Amino acid sequence: MNTKIFVAGSGFLGQRVVKKLAEQGLVYCQTSLEQGVDFRDFNQTLNYFKQEKPTQVINCAAFVGGIKFGLDRAGEIFYNNSLISANLIEAARQVAVERFINPISNCSYPNVGERKFTEADWWQGPLDESVMVYGMCRKMSWVQAYAYHKQYGLNFINLLVPNMYGPGDHFAEVRSHALGALVMKICQAKKENLPAVAVWGTGRPVREWQYVDDTAEIIIRSLTIEPFIEPVNIGVGQGVSIKELAELIKKLAGYQGQLVFDATKPDGAPYKAMDIS
Repeated sequence: MNTKIFVAGSGFLGQRVVKKLAEQGLVYCQTSLEQGVDFRDFNQTLNYFKQEKPTQVINCAAFVGGIKFGLDRAGEIFYNNSLISANLIEAARQVAVERFINPISNCSYPNVGERKFTEADWWQGPLDESVMVYGMCRKMSWVQAYAYHKQYGLNFINLLVPNMYGPGDHFAEVRSHALGALVMKICQAKKENLPAVAVWGTGRPVREWQYVDDTAEIIIRSLTIEPFIEPVNIGVGQGVSIKELAELIKKLAGYQGQLVFDATKPDGAPYKAMDIS
């Protein structure tokens, strides 16, 4: 049987995965809500699978944003992401897909103190409130993967991925993560000659950042490794504080104004970096 890879989603990560698949001459198809298929609708989703007959699936579809987006739209995040994952996995089962690649954000880790997350930490406590809803949706996608592997023998690779940056990132303040939001605000402040830039929180939280094309490459390589149902950390293995990140962007942008950290705004989880040893 010829391999055909279905990339679900055409956002930040999906765009880069498709670019790499094309560069490597691999056969693929792609769709998303923007391209006409609503994964929240099971019939639409299943019909697409039956039409395209993929042998492997890479799930890059998600409804997600930054801290404010997550807090303001918690219900939508739960509803949309729960349906997206459930429908994609069930449709994959019904057409006998050989392998399903399931990237899972590292916001699904609980707070374990200021140290790197190991896979053994994944079930060791509650999630930070700022990411609890989205993080639990991604955790539930693993539970479904586990259940479908156990009952139906569907093969999965579940990758725990860090925050990403690079071409195609969100730069709108509400939808972007910290890095994209900081780039947008600092570059805009320089352009408009503003004296200061407000940065959410204290600047102390630590985040791990991986270039999106590196994540895409790891995902594509995972199409050919031995299937493994337990989640696996991928990333750069080190973090940087929001304060350090903001100062680096300020320096690279040549912005001469001040960075003002607004401690009345939520920090989110205090530490998010993974052990990749």
